[in-house]
Amino acid sequence: MDLIADLEFRGLIYQVTDLEGLRERLSRGRIVLYVGFDPTADSLHVGHLLPVLGLRRFQLAGHIPIALVGGGTGLIGDPSGKTTERALNPQEVVEAWSQRIRSQLERFLDFEVASNPARIANNFEWLGELKMIPFLRDIGKHFSLGYMLSKESVKSRLESGISFTEFCYMLLQAYDFLQLAKRYNCELQAGGSDQWGNITAGMDLIQKVLGKKVYGLTFPLVTRSDGTKFGKTEQGAVWLDPERTTPYQFYQFWLNVDDRDVVTYLKYFTFLSQEEILELEKEVKRNPERREAQRVLAGEMTALVHGKDALERAEKISRALFYGQLQELTPLELEEAFRDVPSYEIAGQEEINIVDLLVFCGAASSKREAREHLKNGAIQVNGVKVQEIDRTFRRQDCLGGKYLVIRRGKKNYYLVKWLS
Repeated sequence: MDLIADLEFRGLIYQVTDLEGLRERLSRGRIVLYVGFDPTADSLHVGHLLPVLGLRRFQLAGHIPIALVGGGTGLIGDPSGKTTERALNPQEVVEAWSQRIRSQLERFLDFEVASNPARIANNFEWLGELKMIPFLRDIGKHFSLGYMLSKESVKSRLESGISFTEFCYMLLQAYDFLQLAKRYNCELQAGGSDQWGNITAGMDLIQKVLGKKVYGLTFPLVTRSDGTKFGKTEQGAVWLDPERTTPYQFYQFWLNVDDRDVVTYLKYFTFLSQEEILELEKEVKRNPERREAQRVLAGEMTALVHGKDALERAEKISRALFYGQLQELTPLELEEAFRDVPSYEIAGQEEINIVDLLVFCGAASSKREAREHLKNGAIQVNGVKVQEIDRTFRRQDCLGGKYLVIRRGKKNYYLVKWLS
């Protein structure tokens, strides 16, 4: 299967300026393409994965990807997909975030392969050197006001308001495409569906300045069937940085994908073959309760983003929690597993009664309620059911010598750390 056919099977082509022209161009040999990533935080999140992995798909097909970090455009703010003005971050913050994002992008692309090594670029290299008068004369003259106002990223903001700063973002991104076309013979810009106006502006600029045909392609907006936003959990965004979203949390995010979405996400995000995906689709219909497709998706994504060791750790934590075998987890694994649950510290005590412990950690609002939970068999400590109201716990009862994991009912967890 050729690249375009594979992208079509996966539903990854949302908009393209000339599909048959691009198909024909790719058939003639390798192409240079780019996707831009503005540093709006210190980490990418799962919403960025579709274009990142798009670059990877093109590289695996023999083409040359450029990951462009927006060290310059990140100082301005892209109005695309936003209803309000972005906050402007200090230059030193944007520089620091650019470096972190660069290191994340390097995980997904191959910079060592001899035939088509990937590139990382930062548009501050050329945007930081721009002078206003030459820029307005040489670039601004190619954009009419009507043309810019017709772009959805601008048009959608006219009522709520858009600053001149963000209004000009389109010109800067178009200039990026022009610079990459000059420097690296870049012929294709790809990105999220909200970038269509910016991409076509760059194409028009290249046509006017260089007289050269280039292409634009966007990937679809990733959604959930239940209407909730993709990439969000109760704890917030799902980040690629393991310090912000642990590998276990990342694994759980994919494991909990709805049956209605799992096949779509297997197509979007994994590198499984068409045959493997279609077989998993059949399995979802035959045995949805087994959630085999979700397990494959979670495994593929966690290994891709965090590595095989992190995947093994996430699977170990999941098994331990499912079977109540918390004693198998190391202190670090316990911290990773219960990072988002309410946590408390005990200091200066030799022992604590179970009733007092439940009230202390918030598992019960009163001693009377604590006794009711115990009587009803709703309490587990370190994976073991506790019903005796006179039960006491000491430091030697702690997992790893310092943790008590309290569970009330099926889903309510509390972590108590016993300080020495």
